[in-house]
Amino acid sequence: MWSREPCWRRARNRRNPLLPVMNRQIRNSKNIQPVIGNRMPLFIGLLSGTSMDGIDAALVDLSTSDPILIASRVHPLPTRLRQRLVAVCEHGRDHVDELATLDALLGHLFADAAIDLIRQTDHHPKEIRAIGSHGQTIRHRPDIKTPFTVQIADPNIIAERTGITTVADFRRRDMAAGGQGAPLAPAFHQAVFQREGKSRVVANIGGVANITILPSEQNSRIDGFDTGPGNTLLDAWAMRHLGVPIDTDGRWARQGKIHGELLRKLRNDDYFSGPPPKSTGRERFNPDWLQARLAGIHPIPSPADIQRTLHELTSATLGDAITHHAPACREVLVCGGGAKNPLLLQGLQQQLPNCLVDTTNRYGIDPDWVEAMAFAWLARQRLQGLPGNMPSVTGARRPVVLGAIHGDGI
Repeated sequence: MWSREPCWRRARNRRNPLLPVMNRQIRNSKNIQPVIGNRMPLFIGLLSGTSMDGIDAALVDLSTSDPILIASRVHPLPTRLRQRLVAVCEHGRDHVDELATLDALLGHLFADAAIDLIRQTDHHPKEIRAIGSHGQTIRHRPDIKTPFTVQIADPNIIAERTGITTVADFRRRDMAAGGQGAPLAPAFHQAVFQREGKSRVVANIGGVANITILPSEQNSRIDGFDTGPGNTLLDAWAMRHLGVPIDTDGRWARQGKIHGELLRKLRNDDYFSGPPPKSTGRERFNPDWLQARLAGIHPIPSPADIQRTLHELTSATLGDAITHHAPACREVLVCGGGAKNPLLLQGLQQQLPNCLVDTTNRYGIDPDWVEAMAFAWLARQRLQGLPGNMPSVTGARRPVVLGAIHGDGI
């Protein structure tokens, strides 16, 4: 039986139905060689993104230079909890008691995600070297006088409930070193996707969109930054007008037309023309930001036209960023939730006629799980005492080891 049996028994009673496993490759444990002490090279990455559409959980074999996704699942966020998280992200709604309560609740939910992920495999918690938990970003303010970033989902609870060493709080060390604290996936992107003689960009379209520029020369500088909104405005607009969390495949947007005046007003935001390093989030790109730019437009565009225009905003700002900062790029690999939206991919391809636009599936990594796999990889970096940030991306003064370790083992 599992260690800490009472915790596991309680988790079993709360267990949610399993979702399909993507790229699941179950390995016989006897064939995996230990690389850190006497523990196996299996890591779990946990992440809840800006869209707050669930907790991504990925079990990853990091025994070779090519990470293998063993199992994955989306652990649902209860509707009421998601509503509370959205509310606490709004300025003036971050009461200490509510924030602390949500931190603990999410800690339990992230632990459930890890527990259920392990249960859908033939592995035991003792085989998992560590969990890398990003948590849920509540506030990200890198450009104020005293910068800060806040992620919640108490890692102490995750470590105690699972019995697995948990690495968390990845962003603040980079920020302490003068960086933006984001994006952090580029180091993983470099390790997995950079190839000699291939100039490519990895474009992650989550709630926020960001790019990692991978030059063809292995030792060249890696650049990357948040390009602007990804899915966050699309999802908010779909929820407001359709009552659904996403506009699946951009079907609703296809019923509308791009509104030229609105698109110009949206693209005039000075974030888009600002130089990197830069990062952003809901603090800037939110429904209030959209409403302010709809003011003065008469007649007001139809909801479908606005949704189509928001799709174009994501594609156009991504395309602009790649054109201006990666002119040699000939291949764009898309990951994140936006990789499943053919309208976004079509728009990006139109913006970049000289590039092949595809998803990371092209190289055997499911685009849904790249970000969660990145935090599993960052957990390994932490345990090995290796840097996880890229100063050329975040603007930090130097490479630093990211994350704090929670639990009884190292």
